[in-house]
Amino acid sequence: MAHYPKVTAVGLAQAFAIRRGEVISIVGGGGKSSLMMALSRELASGGEIVITTTTTRILDRQAPGSSLIVEKDEEKLVARLLEELRHHHHITLVSESLSPEGKLIGVSPELVDRLTGLEQVDYIIVEADGAAGRPLKAPNATEPVIPKSTSLVVAVVGMDVLGSRLTEESVFRPEIASRLTGLPIGGIISADAIATLITHPRGIIKGSPPLARIIPLVNKVDPAKSYQEAENLAARIMEKGHPQVERVVLGQVQSSNPVVKVVTSGK
Repeated sequence: MAHYPKVTAVGLAQAFAIRRGEVISIVGGGGKSSLMMALSRELASGGEIVITTTTTRILDRQAPGSSLIVEKDEEKLVARLLEELRHHHHITLVSESLSPEGKLIGVSPELVDRLTGLEQVDYIIVEADGAAGRPLKAPNATEPVIPKSTSLVVAVVGMDVLGSRLTEESVFRPEIASRLTGLPIGGIISADAIATLITHPRGIIKGSPPLARIIPLVNKVDPAKSYQEAENLAARIMEKGHPQVERVVLGQVQSSNPVVKVVTSGK
């Protein structure tokens, strides 16, 4: 009989050791918007003030929050934000809405840095990367767009990419991923290749502030089917020894129990 862990009711904030005042930038593959929505709901449910935004683009249906502000002029955006903070605990900020594409264009990383000076705001969560829905990605020269004020970088990968082939169907920018990992196009994606892509200085976490904590999230982990493989992947990530990576979270962020396990160097 297969043995697998019981998923305990550990919240995302606890799993990522989030502290009040954090600027959290989410990068990597598919699952970023789901994480931003789940984490912002959890934090705002406690009555704290959460700002969500993107420095790239998101779909309008992926914009979480009780209030959405669309404003290209940054001075007007900040003024509207200060007014909305009197009525809402969770606000999403974007600069433009594209119709009929249904996409929202984000704000500048400099604006995010500026918002950290607002004492009313407890948390800022930024989707700082795009992956076109793929579970794994490698960034190009202009990605990701991580604000300098970021104190926590969450690097997301989908567990479903393990064992698949390095192609455009499963990986965003597979040619770059191939160069960084040494895996040929069409090759089978291993745990070591994923761990390399996460921790490589030109990989998923490229551009992370030097003092930021970096916590990879292995998403879409099914405790009954893929737990052991996910735990092995987490161990490979930790074995890479990146000085800013303090833990790896195994999760299924769209479920009612989003955290499967938190893996540290001592397990």
